[in-house]
Amino acid sequence: MEGTAFVLYNSNMRAARSKTSIQVYNLFGEQGDLPDVVHCETIVSRAALHDWTLSVHRHARLHQVLLIERGGGEATLDGRVSPLKPMTMVNVPVGDVHGFNFVPATEGWVLTIAAEVLDETLLAPEGLRAALSHAAVVRGTREIRTLMQQIFAEHAGRRFGRAHALRALSAALIGLVARELARESGVSAAADSELFRRFEALLEEHHLKRWSVADYAKALSVTPTHLNRVTRAATGDTASHLILNRLIREARRNLVYTNLPVSTIAYALGFDDPAYFSRVYAAATGLSPRAFRAQVHGGEG
Repeated sequence: MEGTAFVLYNSNMRAARSKTSIQVYNLFGEQGDLPDVVHCETIVSRAALHDWTLSVHRHARLHQVLLIERGGGEATLDGRVSPLKPMTMVNVPVGDVHGFNFVPATEGWVLTIAAEVLDETLLAPEGLRAALSHAAVVRGTREIRTLMQQIFAEHAGRRFGRAHALRALSAALIGLVARELARESGVSAAADSELFRRFEALLEEHHLKRWSVADYAKALSVTPTHLNRVTRAATGDTASHLILNRLIREARRNLVYTNLPVSTIAYALGFDDPAYFSRVYAAATGLSPRAFRAQVHGGEG
């Protein structure tokens, strides 16, 4: 599956249709939602097709890092406009609204990483997730530029060990990006919420038990309101959404990497009713579990 191409598409989320709504795009497309470790493209390859302006949009399950080599322009991140200059870097977390207005002939790189890949990379005790959860324009470094070039070169090749190398290089780059974000914001790993790290650890331990926000709050000896306040500060998202996202990611892995029936996957994820599981999955992703599996594998789910 390493050679599968990525395609930019307008998702089938029915709510995002009017001119005033924020469009939701997914570089992977529904068919190739988990085909590769990362997606690589140059700024010019995308922006030149759209007169160097990419209107505001968001990616439902993708994290992006842009590095400007030459040229510049402006980045709009959740309503804030920031200038882009050579050797500046843009961090765009999953779900954040963003857009770009580039100076013609701007050169640089765009690295896109699936949320599932980040899950494997970001360990709760290290505190990187909190830094990476904020959209920002920060300075790039020579080390980041070198890693970006290595990732692009590895991605373009089809050599043995490609996927492993891409995971390792991407993990290293994400660590350096988090370091710059923390440095410029004045936030350090020690200042990250200990409560949020404990919540992440509990989520990994108990997500298959279908714990509610109240269950996690009770285990952490806080109120659900306080837990939501902590998760919003760390990631910009509610505890309930983080719980749902973790469950959906587990479901997607099972659908892609096993041949288990959908009903068996539903029961394994703590659902008493497979039909209800299918409705929850479809509402979260835009596809039923069977339709998603059929598109990924090119056969029946």
